[in-house]
Amino acid sequence: MNQEQELIDFVTSQRWFGSKTREVTHSSVVDRATLREEDPHLELMLVETRFDTGTHETYQLLAGDSHELDSLADPRQVRELVHLMRTNTKLPAGDGIVEFAATEGFAGTGHELREARPVGAEQSNTSIVFDEELILKVFRRLEAGINPELELLRFLTEHGFENIAQLAGWYAYTGRQMDATLGILQQFVAGEDGWDRALATMGSESERFLDSLHRLGEVTGRMHAVLGSDLVDPAFSPEETSAESLGLLTATVDEEIESIFMDLPEDNPELEPIRGRGEEVRERLRMLTNLGGAGRVIRHHGDFHLGQTLWADEDWVILDFEGEPARSLPERRRKRSPLRDVSGMLRSFAYAASAAPLQRGIDPAADWEERARTQFLDGYLKTVDQHLVPSGASMDKLLRVFELEKAVYELRYELNNRPDWVRIPVAGILRLLEEEVPV
Repeated sequence: MNQEQELIDFVTSQRWFGSKTREVTHSSVVDRATLREEDPHLELMLVETRFDTGTHETYQLLAGDSHELDSLADPRQVRELVHLMRTNTKLPAGDGIVEFAATEGFAGTGHELREARPVGAEQSNTSIVFDEELILKVFRRLEAGINPELELLRFLTEHGFENIAQLAGWYAYTGRQMDATLGILQQFVAGEDGWDRALATMGSESERFLDSLHRLGEVTGRMHAVLGSDLVDPAFSPEETSAESLGLLTATVDEEIESIFMDLPEDNPELEPIRGRGEEVRERLRMLTNLGGAGRVIRHHGDFHLGQTLWADEDWVILDFEGEPARSLPERRRKRSPLRDVSGMLRSFAYAASAAPLQRGIDPAADWEERARTQFLDGYLKTVDQHLVPSGASMDKLLRVFELEKAVYELRYELNNRPDWVRIPVAGILRLLEEEVPV
């Protein structure tokens, strides 16, 4: 087998390969850097895969000897990556440089790492936990530009926001092919996943979980206040919402509604409550976007839901700042209203209430979702910088716009991936149709 076919077979068979429905016609190593000369040899490779459409994607491999295209399962190899960060090493590549860096408190400190275990649940990246103290996330599919997870974690760490897994280091490629973030190193936080905690407490222990959502709202409000606090850095300084940006949001959501309602499949009875109501949904969107004010736009989490949170040491930790994986990197770095994160969490409460019977055989109390929303929003509004969000009816309207955007996004996702779950976004769309529009 030639090297090109070997690359194609290997990359396309991995869980992190993101284009399994597309035909790869060509693959090659477009740049490489030796990270470790001695045994065990370690080499970073940027592998380009080209598709029959003429487009391409770039993936990161960390190869061992000549017969091992990816050696991240070897603890010696992943420990070497951490060592290179601790020593702030720069290494030449064929057409560029691979730079390793550590945060101020991490460089040159710490004992020798011993145990390394992979995190098995991931789809798009590869993560390794060291001694239950550090976690390394290796980005597999690379896009040109700084990854928003590195950018946001570095900003929040430097500005003293404590409810994250603190950034310890990172490594990146700069060269003719692209400039790209390759991986990040963080403090490892052991805790209970927010989604699992919601489902596990849905029955007799629901009060304990619902009470904690007030704190989650406070943490979220504090996160947004910090992200909107720097008036100097152009990448983070808050900006007034313009009529053009609001119009772009409305047009984008409107286009998505029109597209998805035109192609609703005929064979799913769960879709009947919204079938043929696309224009009604678009009209509701137009009513909601008649705002008196829309607050400001800031950098935000971008994919905020219960699964991106941990309950640890009686407090909430927020994880995974990459943004929605289906969106391009420039889209994920765009400043948006912080209410987009809030709406994502509110939709997550709806998902939890609907998933409990499906996954746990538990029917939540009839008012569980409404109480979850109330607790979270109360904590959020008491903590967020009031200059960042609109007030009164304008806030209620804008929040509903983002909930509608999210529900339509969910509808497309479930139709493509989990048709049995379609009723959840359908219920969200119906709810927004039936609610009175705030005056």
